[in-house]
Amino acid sequence: MHSEGILSGELKHGPLALVDENMPCVIVVLKDNTYTKCHNALQQVKARQGRPITICEEGDDDVMSMSYRSISLPSTVDCLKNILAVIPLQLLSFHLATLKGLDVDCPRNLAKKCYHRIKYRLC
Repeated sequence: MHSEGILSGELKHGPLALVDENMPCVIVVLKDNTYTKCHNALQQVKARQGRPITICEEGDDDVMSMSYRSISLPSTVDCLKNILAVIPLQLLSFHLATLKGLDVDCPRNLAKKCYHRIKYRLC
């Protein structure tokens, strides 16, 4: 599965043309200083018949109503919101890799890179 992290303001510069009803998009929409840009990106994806999967805060009914699926996070202070938002993304990538039959405990070339660091004392 191909995946990219794209800033919500950069979505209109090309990637939005790829959005259709067969392409799921995971969008993080938290109530912080980027809320309006992320909300606009969600509206753009929805307007192109995309299936947005959102990670949003509890009680954000506007975002939840526009979402194909949503994961709600508890409201907290601004400095912890992004840390909480990463947890569902990590779990999503773990479960997708497991479903594809990939070994999540041994990524490609990790052992080789660690071996060379230890052998040449680059750590």
